Amino acid sequence: MAKQDKKSLGEGLVEQGIITQKILDQAQAEEKMRGEPLRKVLIRLGLISEEDMVNFISQHMGIQRIDLSNYLIDAKIIDLVPEALARKHQLVPILKIGRNLTCAMVDPLNIFALDELRAKTGLTIEPAVATETEIKKALNESYTVKGSMDDVIKSMDAQKIGVVEKDEEIEISKLRGMVEDPPVIRLVNMMIMDAVQEGVSDIHIEPEEDKLSIRFRIDGVLRHEKAPPKHFQSAIISRIKVLANLDIAERRKPQDGRFNIKMGNHSIDIRVSSVPTSFGENIVMRLLDSGSILFGLEQLGFPEATLKVYRSLLSRPNGIILVTGPTGSGKTSTLYASMSSINTPDKNIITIEDPVEYRLEGVRQIQVNPSVDLTFANGLRSILRQDPDVIMVGEIRDVETAEIAIQAALTGHLVFATLHTNDAPGAVTRLIDMGVEPFLIASSVAGVMAQRLVRVFCKDCKGKKCKNCHETGYRGRQAISELMCFNEGIRSLVMKKASSDEIRKAAIETGMISLREDGMDKVKAGITSQEEVLRVTQE
Repeated sequence: MAKQDKKSLGEGLVEQGIITQKILDQAQAEEKMRGEPLRKVLIRLGLISEEDMVNFISQHMGIQRIDLSNYLIDAKIIDLVPEALARKHQLVPILKIGRNLTCAMVDPLNIFALDELRAKTGLTIEPAVATETEIKKALNESYTVKGSMDDVIKSMDAQKIGVVEKDEEIEISKLRGMVEDPPVIRLVNMMIMDAVQEGVSDIHIEPEEDKLSIRFRIDGVLRHEKAPPKHFQSAIISRIKVLANLDIAERRKPQDGRFNIKMGNHSIDIRVSSVPTSFGENIVMRLLDSGSILFGLEQLGFPEATLKVYRSLLSRPNGIILVTGPTGSGKTSTLYASMSSINTPDKNIITIEDPVEYRLEGVRQIQVNPSVDLTFANGLRSILRQDPDVIMVGEIRDVETAEIAIQAALTGHLVFATLHTNDAPGAVTRLIDMGVEPFLIASSVAGVMAQRLVRVFCKDCKGKKCKNCHETGYRGRQAISELMCFNEGIRSLVMKKASSDEIRKAAIETGMISLREDGMDKVKAGITSQEEVLRVTQE
């Protein structure tokens, strides 16, 4: 059967015109003489590239192609396959679902390897294909250093890998070699894997005078994590900068980058910000799981009365709907849920975002790119030439973007946008401060949704603290909100440039539920605590 598999590979390559029959005959003769797999003979002789061979096996033989670059593999998955067996057959286990184990293999047609894997693990093996270069790198990263973070650190200390003493000036060439050492790679991978598994939104790596501090932001709150010793600081920070395609030689200027990692079926987009501080470069990584389930409006936590009114705004053919709040208040989730609720085949929905956090089927999404002058304002102008029905502007940052969005709303488009303001009435004063004329605001804005995210009680311990919520009593978050609809009274106050307090008073008199009131209703319902509501609504 193995011979048939090899023959079918060769025949397939000939049929696709990748090699000739004559070349195949020569390669098969070499295969018999050296006892080397046909695949390897063809690559070694330069008759086909490693990448082309892998792509052929994937496309024409129905085997999944796995790109192992930046692929993070859980140590528990690695432990399922002994190192000797993995190296013998050049394979890496990457994903286990139920009784199925997916393994990336150099030669997924090798039935002897599959049989041995099946017998050793007791699992059904799903073969995937990867290049030999990728497999070797993954084997070294996964098997060379195993165990906990403490084990990795001990190994690095013992071998003096990544160790840079305080105030030591390190050569860039040495730093470049250091970031490719398997223990350094493993250490950074473990930190990211732990963060992804715990639902962390941001990783902070903060150099201090005599130590390195690592903090995870979970449910909006920062929490200290166990950190490696200070002398590994340069290696860790440089490794992250390499992943994000940042200049490791530049340590005096802020830099921004991004990279993507894969964990099982998840693809995680990581945005990296580096700024110089007194004790080294401070790194913040924001984790965006593009495979996360997007919530519907019903799951966001809006009061029933608020949701009913908000849905009526979404049914409008035109006007601006603003979602406001500080960074990390769930504005993007609300906008995406809003667009999803009205995303039908008869509508052309286009967005301009920075960044595109989640992919929405049927929606054209544009990523801001200042390097080619694709700003919110310029992107919005182009969108208007694409015959849109609904437009989403990731953020209104200046008067130019605001005025284009307003003109779009006044010419028959439904426009979603975000603003950084503390409450719904504050959106009016923010736009006026930008330089937008009050009459344009009054005539175009349909409503403003302000929101915050509050932590909700852990369902396992009902807020009493347990290991599942890291002894905090909270697990997960839910929105609290206030929705201000523009009626004649509000519009009149806007035209008069009334204060936020005056506008707020009028909105509450006409039925607006305030942020704090919504929060306290959730306290009464046993969803969250009073302390949590006060924490996010302090004025």
